Amino acid sequence: MTPLWTSADAVTATGGQSTAQWQAKGVSIDTRTLQPGDLFVALRDVRDGHDFVAQALKAGAAAALVSHIPEGVAADAPLLIVPDVLQGLEKLGRFARARSAARVVGVTGSVGKTSTKEMLRRILAGQGRVHAAEASYNNHWGVPLTLARMPADADFAVIEIGMNHPGEIAPLARMADLDVALITIVAAAHLEAFSDLAGIAHEKAAIFEGLRPGGTAIFPGDQTITPILREAALNAGAKAVSFGTNPDADYHLTQVKLCDTATIVQATRRGTPTLFKVLTPGRHFAANGLGALAVADALGLDPMIAAADLGQWQPPAGRGTREHITLDIVEETSFDLIDDAFNANPTSLAAALDVLIAATPQDGVGRVGKGRRIAVLGDMLELGPTEITLHEAVADHPDLNKIDLIHCVGPRMKSLYAKLPRAQRGEWVAEARELAARPRSLIDAGDILLVKGSKGIKVSLIVDALRKLGQAAAKAPQGEA
Repeated sequence: MTPLWTSADAVTATGGQSTAQWQAKGVSIDTRTLQPGDLFVALRDVRDGHDFVAQALKAGAAAALVSHIPEGVAADAPLLIVPDVLQGLEKLGRFARARSAARVVGVTGSVGKTSTKEMLRRILAGQGRVHAAEASYNNHWGVPLTLARMPADADFAVIEIGMNHPGEIAPLARMADLDVALITIVAAAHLEAFSDLAGIAHEKAAIFEGLRPGGTAIFPGDQTITPILREAALNAGAKAVSFGTNPDADYHLTQVKLCDTATIVQATRRGTPTLFKVLTPGRHFAANGLGALAVADALGLDPMIAAADLGQWQPPAGRGTREHITLDIVEETSFDLIDDAFNANPTSLAAALDVLIAATPQDGVGRVGKGRRIAVLGDMLELGPTEITLHEAVADHPDLNKIDLIHCVGPRMKSLYAKLPRAQRGEWVAEARELAARPRSLIDAGDILLVKGSKGIKVSLIVDALRKLGQAAAKAPQGEA
């Protein structure tokens, strides 16, 4: 097996000093997930990675990237010593990109980055060897880490690029040296750091600065800030490609049908009618899927194979996955859980509510009798000074009355709770653990329940508690035997 990194290549890439010869088959920043043969990168974050070098080497790390010999580590241990570990990782990433002939796609946006990255992984894997991060590694260390892990013989790579503050995206995009850049959508998120939507659009559009000459810039063609994105694409000398619901867009949706388990989409790809699906309901998934197909076309892939492979995609955990959870295997009672607990802003919350509203509960199987649509909504974070108004505005969703019961979690969601009709109010709690402690009270057989909120409000605790209801039911017969 060809190593990912040799000590000689790593020294060339970083300009560092290696204390021994070594070969690594992977790159790790966490001893909990480190695999034998990985190069351990001792980053300074919440903890100083140098404190874990000895543990990493004991666990089988091929070497460690450090800025000094850590206490308790022998001087002849396999170490790559550099002045600054993060800068060393960045240099590894640039070197890995430069030595690869892979065509690299960058993905950013306020909503849908990770889901679209996974759509692209599915599409590209059907037509070549594809490299993409397993998690949302999209920040100042996540992008170089993803690049440093890229095999030299990859045909494609998908790099997710995120931001919290102005000026973050452009240097990461330039590091990735992109062939194609995709912006999923620009929405109200991170408003604590940006004064308005135009400011967010300018920052997202900075991804086009990382495009190679003649690269392709793909962006939403149906937003008020579309002119900002288009201008940035043209200023970068890129081929500008738009997508969305606007009939003037290069790729536009003509019909979207939400089913219980899939989204069926009719669209036009540069004037050619096309039909595709994704194996989960959601209009936002339809739009992101169309953007992913535009990427496939920009890379010259077979359009029919790309659409077929997209049809097998399902969202990753916490980003809209729908699960069927059995409560009693003897009585065959169950409920459906929509897990969208990873993140939230006004746009993604509205999209999640649309999915719940389009779903069909099952009547006549539970103690309530009527299957219900239920939402558990947690605070949306980092929305800035208008956060209360933005939470209250959720009550203005045109079809919100089709949701039977809404539980609210967190101090910001209390403002929504106050605006809900009395019959629609469930509970308001300050912290997610209060509802997670009594999950059975939240649901009945036949119900469909959505859990949505920003990661920091920890509504994922409620998701975990609801899942365990099913696990307990499944194990009961074994205990009786």
